[in-house]
Amino acid sequence: MSPEVRQARDTDVDALVELTLLTFVPVFDSFLKLLGPAIFETIWPDWRQSQRQAVEDLLCDASDSVVLVAELNNVPVGFVAYEVRPEGDTGEILLLAVHPDHQSRGIGTLLNERALDGMKRAGVKLAIVDTGGESSHAPARRSYEKAGFTALPLVRHFKKL
Repeated sequence: MSPEVRQARDTDVDALVELTLLTFVPVFDSFLKLLGPAIFETIWPDWRQSQRQAVEDLLCDASDSVVLVAELNNVPVGFVAYEVRPEGDTGEILLLAVHPDHQSRGIGTLLNERALDGMKRAGVKLAIVDTGGESSHAPARRSYEKAGFTALPLVRHFKKL
């Protein structure tokens, strides 16, 4: 069964926050292991709260982002948030989350394709997305690659002072 994709509604906030927190547990566990507690806690003193706030901000009326929800049997199983930059020629995927029980089934790729279609209709010429290079981001990287993104390997260094 293929998921339905629709615009997010105000009533989706709690479900999308819960979905995001489940999706990002391996990512933040990986960050903690890679960075160590001192650096990790400096960047994310409470990652769950910062993720909750990020999702709430994406769904608020003042946000310029577009949020698309994939649902199966009226239950959200994934979402993507994107924005068209004010200049109008670039767009960025801000957040992609697919429930761990539904990953590797093409939902992320479907959401990326819908986001890219929306960007094209808005006149965007270049779409951008950032993701991590470690193993916890592998599902997201596969999804972006399937959607046609080209990766530019970058390295970001941190040091606690």
